[in-house]
Amino acid sequence: MSESIHSAATEKINDHNKHIIRPPKFTTRAIKNYLKTRFTSLWVGWDELRSYSWYEYVNPFQPLIEMNSHQWNFFFMGFWAWTWDAFDYFITSLNVSNIAADLDVKTKDVTWGITLVLMLRTVGALIFGAIGDTFGRKWPYIINLGLLMVLQIGCGFVQTFKQFLAVRALFGIAMGGIFGICAADALEDAPKKARGVLSGIFQEGYAFGYLLAVCFQRAFDETKHTWRNMFYFSAGVPVIFILWRFINPETNTYQRQQERMKREAEARPSRHAQLVEFGNQARKALKTYWLIIIYLVLMMSGFNFSSHGSQDLYPTMLKETYHFGDDKSTVVNVCANLGAIAGGIVISHLSTFIGRRTAILIGNVFAGAFIYPWAFKPMWVTAFFMQFGIQGSWSVVPIHLTELSPPHFKTIVTGVAYQLGNLVSSASSTIEATINDTLNDYGKTMAIFIGAVIGYLMLIVFIGPENRGADLSIERDDEMSVYDVDEPGDKDELASKVEYDNKESEGVFYEKPSVEHRD
Repeated sequence: MSESIHSAATEKINDHNKHIIRPPKFTTRAIKNYLKTRFTSLWVGWDELRSYSWYEYVNPFQPLIEMNSHQWNFFFMGFWAWTWDAFDYFITSLNVSNIAADLDVKTKDVTWGITLVLMLRTVGALIFGAIGDTFGRKWPYIINLGLLMVLQIGCGFVQTFKQFLAVRALFGIAMGGIFGICAADALEDAPKKARGVLSGIFQEGYAFGYLLAVCFQRAFDETKHTWRNMFYFSAGVPVIFILWRFINPETNTYQRQQERMKREAEARPSRHAQLVEFGNQARKALKTYWLIIIYLVLMMSGFNFSSHGSQDLYPTMLKETYHFGDDKSTVVNVCANLGAIAGGIVISHLSTFIGRRTAILIGNVFAGAFIYPWAFKPMWVTAFFMQFGIQGSWSVVPIHLTELSPPHFKTIVTGVAYQLGNLVSSASSTIEATINDTLNDYGKTMAIFIGAVIGYLMLIVFIGPENRGADLSIERDDEMSVYDVDEPGDKDELASKVEYDNKESEGVFYEKPSVEHRD
C-alpha cells in the first residue's frame, strides 16, 4: 500500500515539476544536453504511445466528451470572435483587384493595405494584452469587436487610396488584440486531453473565416459595389458576439489568478499594491521566459510568412496568371479552406500523442510535397492538400504558444508573439507582388517564396522547446513537493522517500532543480 501511494505521489510530482520553466543557464553542459534532446525529444516513446487506445488515435473528437457546458461556452466565444476577425481581414485579400480598379491604383499599392494591418497588429496586442492580463479579458474583447465594427464601416465609405490606408492602419491596431484574448478564453479552462484538438478547431476559425469570406464574396459579386458591401456586412455580425461576452464572467482560471494576485498584493503596504505586484510578476516572468519569448517571435514569423504567403495573393494568382473565372476561383478557394480545416483537426489531434514540434514538422513536410502542383497546376485537390499541411501545422500554434507562455501573462505573450510574427511577415504580399513584377508569373513567385519559408520554419521548430501537457493555471511554475499531493497515507513517510528525478524541463538550457519539502 505504501509503495503504491509513494509511486502515485512521485508520478504526480514529477509530472508537474517537469513542466516548470526556469531561467536559462548557458553552461556548456546545459547547451550540449539541449541540442542532443532536439533529436531525442521528437519521439515520445513507445510507453506513452501504448498508453492510448487505437480509438483515441483515430477519433479526434473523443477527448471532447470531457468538455462541460462552461468550457464549451468560453471556447465558442473565443472561436467565433477569432473566426470573424479572419473574415474581416480577408475581405481585402479577396478584393485586391476590385479595390485597385475602384480607387485607381495598382494591385501592388493595395497590398500595402494588407501590410499596414499586419504591421500595426502588434500595437493592439500590446495594449489589449496588457489590459486583459491586468483587469480581465471581457472588456478588451468587447472594445476590440466594437472598434472593428466601426472601422469596417469606415472602409466601405473611403473615396481615396490615402483614406483606405489610414482606416486599414487603425483596423490593424484594433485587430491585434483579438488572438491573445480569444485563445486564452477558449483554451485555459479546457481539459488537458482535449487541448490538442481544441487548439486545432480554434485556429481553424481563421480558415473558416476565410471560407465564409469566399462564399459571401461570391454572393456580393452580384451586387454593384461588391467590396464596399462586404465591409458593411462584416460590421453587423459582431453585435452577437459582444452581447454574448457581456453576459458572461471571466474564465475560472483567470478568476483564480486574480484571487492569488490580490492575496499577494494585500501583503504589500503600497497604495497601488496590485499594480506593484503585477510589475513584480512581469519582471520575474521576463527574467525566466525572455529566451522563450524570442523563440516564439521567430517561430511565429515563420508561421505568418507561410500563411500569408500561401493565401493572401492566391486568389490574385488564380485570376491574373491562370485566368480563373469567379466560379472556378471560388471552388478552388473553398476547397483550400476545407483542406485547412481538415488538416487543423487531424494534425492538432495527433500533437497530443506525438508532440507539438513533431506534428508541426510533419505538417510542413506534407505542405512542401505539394508546392509544385499547388503553384503550377492549381485545382481544387492541390489547393486542398497544400492548406491541409500549412494550416494543419498552424493548428498546433494556439496550444503550443499557451503552454510555453508565462501563466500570469498568457494573453499578452501569446498575442504579442503572434503579432510580432505578423509584423515581421507583414510585407509578404508586397514582397510577392514585387518579385512578380520581375518574373511576371505568380505561380513561380509563390512557389519560391513558400519553399524558402517552409525550410526556415522547420529549422526554427526543430531547434525550439516544447512544454506539451503543461498546466495552464497560475500554479504551473510553483515547485511541487509531497505536501502538495492529495493522497491518502503518511505524508511524513512519503517525504522521506520521494526524491525528484531531476528530469529536465523541455525549455531552453535549464539546470536541474531540486525539490524543497515544506515543514
